[in-house]
Amino acid sequence: MTPSTVRNTRQSSSSSFEKLSALRQEAKGTHKIHYKESCDWDFVLETTKAVDMSLVIPHYRARHQPIDQRLRTFIGAESSPVKLKICRPVSRCKFILEVQATTSNVTIWLPSDFRGHIRHSGRASFSPGFVNRMTENVRFNEKNCEKWTGDEVLVHTQGTVTFRMWDVHTNAPENVRVERLKRLFSCSRKMSERHINWDFLLDD
Repeated sequence: MTPSTVRNTRQSSSSSFEKLSALRQEAKGTHKIHYKESCDWDFVLETTKAVDMSLVIPHYRARHQPIDQRLRTFIGAESSPVKLKICRPVSRCKFILEVQATTSNVTIWLPSDFRGHIRHSGRASFSPGFVNRMTENVRFNEKNCEKWTGDEVLVHTQGTVTFRMWDVHTNAPENVRVERLKRLFSCSRKMSERHINWDFLLDD
């Protein structure tokens, strides 16, 4: 390999690294989560800007990823709104999502096959689809779940917290109108009211 080839290779690698670093700092758009063997988190974003992202969980396990290793995502914000869609094609790929913010209003779309723990500060509200199809598979603000290895979400903010459904069958956010009609006409199983902020019926 000639010196010019080596130099071009290094420049290409440096350019790729810079592009990756820039991409990781973008607070909007679609980002695929990749397992990183030597890191505490597989995806990290800390920003003062508004966040509106779709985070895609791959349908496969990375080559060196342990069987029981969850994909780990951390989002740090201050006061700007945070909107996150967790897009997962297959349920066998577990994840943990942590959102730490100061006063941000946080809205999270979770996959409809989510089964796990959610811990959040303050009082949360839930969309019709989340109530209809997900709540019975979720444990809220339970203690002593350190050994849990399934899906998990942690949200800490002084702002509002809203959970919505990302439909794994349509690969899209829930159809709010359809899910609201199901709820109003009791087409779905009734859920415990202590977890639910019924104000979602007034939302657009």
